[in-house]
Amino acid sequence: MAGISSDIIRGYNDTMILYLLLDRPSYGYEISKMIRMMTDGKYIMKETTLYSAFTRMEKNGYIEAFSMNAENGKRRTYYRITDAGRAYYEEKRQEWGLTKDVVERFIAPDGRRKIAQNIRL
Repeated sequence: MAGISSDIIRGYNDTMILYLLLDRPSYGYEISKMIRMMTDGKYIMKETTLYSAFTRMEKNGYIEAFSMNAENGKRRTYYRITDAGRAYYEEKRQEWGLTKDVVERFIAPDGRRKIAQNIRL
């Protein structure tokens, strides 16, 4: 089975991160681990991709960074979603529904092409 192309999923990296921040703040390693677990290892977000996303989303006002001591006493940078981030997540969630609907019209589950007979060009 082929892996997931980074070009295909790139536009939804922010969405996946925001989803994981909807209920509680988290830090980079934990978010990376959750993405890997939730995709059964089919998608592993590279560290550079993850931290670039954090920087971009913080700049756009979708997340806020703050420092906090972890259970082991080590200081970590945590991220929490903002109201703007929640609104952006909802936009991307709706966009995905439309995107999926359009793309699925061109991908037949059985591999056979099904072209509408009534289309006039």
